[in-house]
Amino acid sequence: MTRLFLIRHGQSEWNKLNLIQGQKNTILTDLGKRQAMSLGHRLASENIDTIYTSDLSRAYTTAKIISDIVNKPLVSSEFLREINFGPWEGLSIQKIRDDYSYEYSIWNKEPHKLNMNGAETLKALQERSMGYINDIIYNNKGKNIAIVSHSATLKAIILGLLSINISHYKNISLSNVSLSIIECRTYNNVLTSLNDVSHLKELL
Repeated sequence: MTRLFLIRHGQSEWNKLNLIQGQKNTILTDLGKRQAMSLGHRLASENIDTIYTSDLSRAYTTAKIISDIVNKPLVSSEFLREINFGPWEGLSIQKIRDDYSYEYSIWNKEPHKLNMNGAETLKALQERSMGYINDIIYNNKGKNIAIVSHSATLKAIILGLLSINISHYKNISLSNVSLSIIECRTYNNVLTSLNDVSHLKELL
C-alpha cells in the first residue's frame, strides 16, 4: 500500500500579510520554519521514503527542513506549484473584493466556474497536478511519500484522488503546515487524515 502524506507549506510572509500568493515566490516566516520543524519531527517515525515538493520557495523550504530531519531525498517540481491567480497575485482580499467583486463572488460560491483572464482554472490546476501525482504513485508503489505543496493544489489533488468532483473544492480548508494522509489501497484511495495540525500544539 502506498501512503501519501500531503503537506501544506508553513506560514509565509504573504500569509502573514493576507496577500494572495499564487505563483509569486514568497518566503517562509520564522514561525513558518518552526512549523516545518515540528512537522518534520512528527514524520520522523513514519518511514518516509521520498519527499516531493513544489519548487516555489515557501514550499521548497518547508520540504527541505522536513527532509533534513527525516534524512530522505527531496525532489522539486513546477507541477506542484500553487494555482496561478493571475491579476489577483499580490493583492489583499479587500482589494480583490473592491476591484473584482463579480469574480470574487464566483470564487467563493462556485470556484470551479471561475475563468479569469490570465489565471489558471481549477480544472487546469487539477489536470496539471494530478498528472504528476499519478506518476509519483506509479513509480513509488508500496512506499510512504511526502508531498509538500499549496492550499489550492492540495485540495485539487485530494478531490482527484478520492474521485470527488472539483465543485466540492469549496468544502475543504487546509491550514499552514497541515498534514492530510491518503492511503492508495488495492481497490480504493482512502482519506485517513485531513488538515491535521496537532503537531503545532508545542508552538502555541
